[in-house]
Amino acid sequence: MPSPLHLIALTQVALNRWLRAIIILLGPPLIIDGILLLLTALFYQLVPRTVVQLFAYVGGVVLICFACFSLAQMRRQTHEEMAHSATLTYAAVSVAALAELAAPGTWVYWLTIAGPILAEGHQKGYWMVVPFFAGSLVGYYGAAIVSVKLLAWGAGLHKKFNEHLLLLANLLLLILGISYLVRTFLQR
Repeated sequence: MPSPLHLIALTQVALNRWLRAIIILLGPPLIIDGILLLLTALFYQLVPRTVVQLFAYVGGVVLICFACFSLAQMRRQTHEEMAHSATLTYAAVSVAALAELAAPGTWVYWLTIAGPILAEGHQKGYWMVVPFFAGSLVGYYGAAIVSVKLLAWGAGLHKKFNEHLLLLANLLLLILGISYLVRTFLQR
């Protein structure tokens, strides 16, 4: 599933702001992953597994609120007014970064995949785990940029699709937030 930051980057592409889209795709996730890498390396053994469930609920609620706010803003502003609105972009990126941090996938990755690998690196030497994390970075961020590029290319082929890309991205944010809540509730 696309992350909230992917969807915001997609809206920036729809508004013809490629540099901002790439910064949104790379900046907040690198900061979040850097912080989680440090926290996982230092405190992996102490993190309770219930943290994932708590963050899934918080992430779902944050995404639903943000999607509703964005949809309301879309009703009040034209496409051109949205293109020149910096306030919505800063608020969107901040909320999406928090949602990325609160997403269950982020915590599952750091607690079940990256944590044990870092623990092994702590015992055998961190140079042994560098290829895993370097490959993960290139794969994840490369795929993020390529997927947004492909969606933008597709939107460029069909003018009508490009006009509705912003609405589609905001509706997907709403669906993503609801899915966080439903999946977390069902996994209790």
